[in-house]
Amino acid sequence: MESRKLNSVDEFNEYRAKILNSHKGDYPVIYVCGGTPCLAKGSRAVAEAFRKEIEAQGLECRVELSLKITGCQGFCSKGPVVSFGDDIVYMEVKPKHVPEIIEKTVKRGEIIEALGYKDPATGKKAATFDGIPFYSHQKQLILGDLRKLDPFEIDDYIARGGYASLDRAFSMDPDAIIDTIEASGLRGRGGGGFPAGRKWRSCRNIETETRYVLCNGDEGDPGAFMDRSIMEGNPHAVIEGMIIGARAVGAHKGYAYIRDEYPLAVEAMKKAVVDATALGILGKNILGSGFDFEVKITRGGGAFVCGESSALMRSVEGKVGEPRAKYIRSVEKGLYEQPTVLNNVETWANVPLIINNGVQWYRQTGTDGSPGTKVFSLAGKVENTGLVEVPMGITIRELVEDIGGGVLGGKRFKAVQTGGPSGGCIPQSKMDLPIDFDSLTDAGSMMGSGGIIVMDEETCMVDVAKYFISFLVEESCGKCAPCRDGLPRMLRILTDITEGKGKEGDIEVLEELCDVLSYGALCGLGTSAPNPVLSTIRYFRDEYEAHIRDKRCPGHVCKSFITYRIDADACTGCTLCAKQCPQKCISGEKKQTHVIDQDKCIKCNVCREVCKFDAVRVE
Repeated sequence: MESRKLNSVDEFNEYRAKILNSHKGDYPVIYVCGGTPCLAKGSRAVAEAFRKEIEAQGLECRVELSLKITGCQGFCSKGPVVSFGDDIVYMEVKPKHVPEIIEKTVKRGEIIEALGYKDPATGKKAATFDGIPFYSHQKQLILGDLRKLDPFEIDDYIARGGYASLDRAFSMDPDAIIDTIEASGLRGRGGGGFPAGRKWRSCRNIETETRYVLCNGDEGDPGAFMDRSIMEGNPHAVIEGMIIGARAVGAHKGYAYIRDEYPLAVEAMKKAVVDATALGILGKNILGSGFDFEVKITRGGGAFVCGESSALMRSVEGKVGEPRAKYIRSVEKGLYEQPTVLNNVETWANVPLIINNGVQWYRQTGTDGSPGTKVFSLAGKVENTGLVEVPMGITIRELVEDIGGGVLGGKRFKAVQTGGPSGGCIPQSKMDLPIDFDSLTDAGSMMGSGGIIVMDEETCMVDVAKYFISFLVEESCGKCAPCRDGLPRMLRILTDITEGKGKEGDIEVLEELCDVLSYGALCGLGTSAPNPVLSTIRYFRDEYEAHIRDKRCPGHVCKSFITYRIDADACTGCTLCAKQCPQKCISGEKKQTHVIDQDKCIKCNVCREVCKFDAVRVE
């Protein structure tokens, strides 16, 4: 629709009614996933194939048809994903499938099971959201609209109830808004789980004329893409939450700080700000309420540490992104030394839901201490990877087995790593641990922004700790001595252990260094950095001891302890391993047993990955 500036809530409601009236009629809508993973797998080509087929068949004359490129539809490992409303969903769709989909599903309403999901354990096929465990075990409060919205069309968001909470929020006293957020129990989804309402009230109670609200979209944890997907798929939900938060604390300017490596999220958020401003939903006198609020998009500084609150604020100010001492609270002196509320993307997206539906509705989901849902990126050695949203309190077992479909290749589950570099590793013995802020902390990990990495029996936990510490060494700003000196020292010890140079006492030195970082580091990056080391020592100490005492890697990962050999009984002489070996160190005639030259082998694992007969052994 042609947009115009709306000067009152009544005009906004009239505008929504016109949008809905223009959408009347029962007609099929083809939703092609436009999330980054599906785009990488060719979803734009699929969308273009639909456009061409619709035009070629002249369907606009015979059936009213709509095609939308949406945000992430979740099932990233099975993309490109194409869906039809709340019912049918197809996976791994290619342009060649489009004519059949148009003929059978669009014209005749038939389900093509071959394009649906096949359970790897049972072989059962399903092509509906209710019939696919990956979807049916979720509760999508935040993600539900992502698969139905064109993120670059504000009318789509408004048609689905977007910005309706502003009417209620503008009729409420600011303190009443904060009361509602406090009663809901909403906790920050960025990692720490701090009560959002308490933060807002602290900011509002500071006597000043200038306050700010910030959105932290600088999601830097390896394997995490929750905030990115929300910004890419439903940017207006984030903006709506920021408007309500600004109204509550008395802020008139906000910043959305978005990771520089997220160009699609930056584009979507910028377009959302422009469109909302044009309609009068942002800017001066929003919808005739007398409240002014503007949002500026700021690209991240390209450093993991800029996700830390005080470093982020310095980066917004145009300074080097370094943290400051924690005794200075950002709700008192934050951005430009003014009271500031900083919440992450997912936290802001929860706010309109709470204002619209009420505290009791929100607290029906989750646990008493952690109400609501949590969005996770499920990755690693699991059958079904992607973006999921589940009630707080779901167990690790339910997440990995019911939604994730179990460990990839039927191997044994070993651990999950939660919370990114600041989190810890939780072992198989705690698979029934509920996933909420407090339970994960008690187990030696943390919620973090929501990355879940599944590990199987072939994972070396010492190597995992080394990986995350090496990441933090690179990303630390080096401002404080515990990080600047402690992290490199930890990395050297872990590297020595994985290279067969470990010695008695190394574990104890690691624990001492962890204590120093926990108590002496300047910011959250440093104080939480010990978690990967402490949790792996706590639950997998025997693996550290095996590396140090027995010079053995139980996970058969560390190159100093392993040898690759080809089993003569299993080898068929197919030559595939020899062809793929980057060192050309595998020899043998066709249909004869092959041999690896140990002097040339770099233990890259390529031969094992390509062998179709499980003939390559790691000893």
